[in-house]
Amino acid sequence: MKIGIPRALLYYRYHVLWDVFFKELGIETILSPRTNKTLLDAGNRYAIDENCLSSKLYLGHTASLEGKCDKVFVPRIANYGRNGVLCTRFEAIYDMCTNTFRDKDIDFISCNVDLQQKKPSSEAYIRLGQDLGKTRRESAAAFEKAFLAWKKHQREQIARQEEALKRDRIKILVVGHSYNLYDEYIGKPILKGIERLDAIPVCADAVDFDQAQKDSENICKNVPWIMSRELLGAIHKYRSRVDGIILITAFPCGPDSMINEMIIRRINDLPILNLLLDSQDGNAGVETRLESFIDIIRFRKELE
Repeated sequence: MKIGIPRALLYYRYHVLWDVFFKELGIETILSPRTNKTLLDAGNRYAIDENCLSSKLYLGHTASLEGKCDKVFVPRIANYGRNGVLCTRFEAIYDMCTNTFRDKDIDFISCNVDLQQKKPSSEAYIRLGQDLGKTRRESAAAFEKAFLAWKKHQREQIARQEEALKRDRIKILVVGHSYNLYDEYIGKPILKGIERLDAIPVCADAVDFDQAQKDSENICKNVPWIMSRELLGAIHKYRSRVDGIILITAFPCGPDSMINEMIIRRINDLPILNLLLDSQDGNAGVETRLESFIDIIRFRKELE
């Protein structure tokens, strides 16, 4: 048994959990390649125009796993409870994939997380293990170990960022979902561009998620999407320790377009750059905007 995992969307949030879970069950995994132009073009072919860039990339990554594994793991996550709603793409992505690739040599396996229907993460992963031929006890033990490894990874990520914040350089809070921030083709060039300009990128996902949701109310009390609240909580946590904010949106993400506009209106003590990522070729325009943004921040600091 070999399980394929698309290197997109929730992979960047849960890769440690998934890696440990499958490893504890003795199941081999294979990742799709890092994002490149070929994968993006494939995603564009399979997706409808209304799909966001991140969803298009997911379809491209899924297509790249055809013939390389026994099953492709595509989780379906509807919500984490009444106050834990996600973008509907995360609930629909499994059905999108099974329908899009129904004529391809790809079999899918999923886990269904829906706390409003009394299907918590623990039970979803236990059932996933059972679907893969493992006992309930084996699956529960694998999930417990995987969950603890994931929480440890979060703490380590926060600790690394705290160390970076101590350095005497311009610091830029990069506000975006992890699947955009760390994607090799659309997000990583922005983080690397900030570093090349002798500044430190501070990533908004390096937070305690539960605390960030609470902190988000300091900026807005009625944001419905759990991941958007986490980003707002990160702004509250880091805004006094950074010199500017970059907002990253994958076109045409509805939640981000609303939340980012609200951020621009309510955060008026820091310079903000809003970057909208689409299927364009190259990053020349982004690099120019980054350079101008950081030059403005340097100029402001020199006047202080």
